[in-house]
Amino acid sequence: MPNTNLEITQKAMEDFKKIQEYMLLAKEENSTKTYAKLKDEYVYLKSFLNIAGVNLTELDKIKE
Repeated sequence: MPNTNLEITQKAMEDFKKIQEYMLLAKEENSTKTYAKLKDEYVYLKSFLNIAGVNLTELDKIKE
């Protein structure tokens, strides 16, 4: 039987990686509104992953 908590955490980590990539693109394109919206999602996912016990030290490219 698959571990549902592990699957949820894996999905959140994948989403976290994607959000960071989009944030870096938005920052490069000077899209402040897009960056701000992505940052909201970034903060949400980062807090979720911290609660789940994921060490984001190496994974966090944004560091905000």
